[in-house]
Amino acid sequence: MITVTVLHPGTMGAAITAEIVAGGHEALTVAKGRSENTWLRGRESGATACDSLAEALSRSAVVLSVCPPQAAEDVAVAVAAHGFAGVYADVNAVSPQRVRRIADEIRPGSAVVDGAVFGQPPGEGRATRLYLAGVGSAVELVASLFTDSALHVCWVGDTPGSASALKMAFASYQKAARTLAGIAHALADIHGVGDQLTAEAEVMVSEILSDPEYLPSVAARAWRWAPEMEEVADTLRAADLPTDMAEAAARVLAFWEQHKDQNDLPVADVLAQLRSGRSM
Repeated sequence: MITVTVLHPGTMGAAITAEIVAGGHEALTVAKGRSENTWLRGRESGATACDSLAEALSRSAVVLSVCPPQAAEDVAVAVAAHGFAGVYADVNAVSPQRVRRIADEIRPGSAVVDGAVFGQPPGEGRATRLYLAGVGSAVELVASLFTDSALHVCWVGDTPGSASALKMAFASYQKAARTLAGIAHALADIHGVGDQLTAEAEVMVSEILSDPEYLPSVAARAWRWAPEMEEVADTLRAADLPTDMAEAAARVLAFWEQHKDQNDLPVADVLAQLRSGRSM
């Protein structure tokens, strides 16, 4: 049995905690200074509430940080202040740079494991993926918490930051796409064409993120897509809706404008041009 301190369980953290407990391990939470909802989620997940962080850390081999991204460094600092000597696993949606700063500068444990959670909270028939990056023994310890659980562990390498980079890459599409959908529906609603927009969306068949081979065709059409996105921005502006994402899309498409009708560009070249912003 491994004892784990979970800081600080929201909906996802509580579900992960429940998987730890179901696997026969002991999960601790810190009640002091937390909201009633956090305390209730911890109790319902089967965790034991401790009166202080010091008490929880003194009993734990692993700390699992599952908190809002803006709090990730504060949590690490609080743990480091107690001289915690176990494995610290940060599974928050933060940048690779932030994880490396936690590992190299804050040093909240003897080893820092970088983690990223994909999918809905585990349990009730849902399978969730936990990607881990870090040195072998520390990763193995964290992974062992979820043996035969609904949280499927995938290792992505030795370097802290790799798992977070994967999360940031995925979130850059997933979150932005949903935000763009909100803007699209708001614009359609203002003009009374919401039902027609939904109907058009229903007949679209696309696997945008899962098929990067289509990206050269985007670069080949960027010369006319960039001006179209500027027209979209003007339409949004007239409707008093945010224009930022449309304007940003136009700026990115401009990196590819010189490749008019060049559908045979290698995908690697198309991606590299975004990194440099220069002609290939």
